[in-house]
Amino acid sequence: VFAEGGYHDFVRSDIPVVMGHEFCGVVAERGRKVGKQFTPGTTVVSFPLRRANGGVHLIGLSPRAPGAYAEQVVTEAALTFVVPNGLDPAIAALTEPMSIALHAIHRSEITQKDVAIVIGCGPVGLAVICHLKARGVRTIVASDFSPGRRALATRCGADIVVDPAAGSPYEAVPAKQRGLTEIPALFELGVGSMEKLRKIPGWSHVYRVADRLGGTAPKRPVIFECVGVPGMIDGIIRAAPLASRIIVVGVCMGEDTLRPAVAIGKEVDLRFVFGQTPLEFRDTLHMLADGKVDASPLVTGTVGLGGVAEAFEALGDPETHAKILIDPAR
Repeated sequence: VFAEGGYHDFVRSDIPVVMGHEFCGVVAERGRKVGKQFTPGTTVVSFPLRRANGGVHLIGLSPRAPGAYAEQVVTEAALTFVVPNGLDPAIAALTEPMSIALHAIHRSEITQKDVAIVIGCGPVGLAVICHLKARGVRTIVASDFSPGRRALATRCGADIVVDPAAGSPYEAVPAKQRGLTEIPALFELGVGSMEKLRKIPGWSHVYRVADRLGGTAPKRPVIFECVGVPGMIDGIIRAAPLASRIIVVGVCMGEDTLRPAVAIGKEVDLRFVFGQTPLEFRDTLHMLADGKVDASPLVTGTVGLGGVAEAFEALGDPETHAKILIDPAR
């Protein structure tokens, strides 16, 4: 998939890669032209990009830029940040995934008054919920089949949690905040509104003012797709209210299909999310350090290097774990 975008060095199953793109570490040595803030012994995190082998590569996700599973890792000084305020390195290590969630929030343009619906409460969905809560979004609905993940979603800040096997996350939204779900209701709203407006002198001016202020837009949720399996996007489009904004955060690596006519008929807004910016990475680190966002519920275990294989197996059980940290000192 990445090769189709021009990057041919992304991790593949047939190429050995030293993993580890989410990490916090201590400076062992700095280059001659690197600033004094990176004195050996300083705790840092790094945006996972570095120049290597004639290009810029993803640390821990490319054979050309070994990651933090190694004893030492080389980072770019311009993309390395000192961990502030004595932040626990275990939480600082979450800067990378948490900053992807912040990028998703920015892409969504969500406001505090909007309803957020998070589909999938794995690490990505939980990180999104943490940022939604920090942003002050008043109604956060989270949906996941796993009771354990739903419990974590509540800890992260979800106001309503739903088992999709038992109910719809869209119907769980409080009645006053629900959007229109059927096209005939939109037709009726349009005719009824115009009947009232046309009785007002200068109605077109009133209409334009209301439109600029957002008064003519139907209520609609902002939906975060955080699963990343085939069929999810199409399923959300079919079930979501009219004019929903759908933010695709989950990464589906296979082919997928959707029916454009359904999306067009509902006039949904479909946006995709990839990575984060260096500023979002920096801002996330400081939000964690300042206590503005709480990512601690995501950490469900810690292992030493000897426990890595077992940790990967344990992550397959959604009732037990979300994120397992690797501490080489253990």
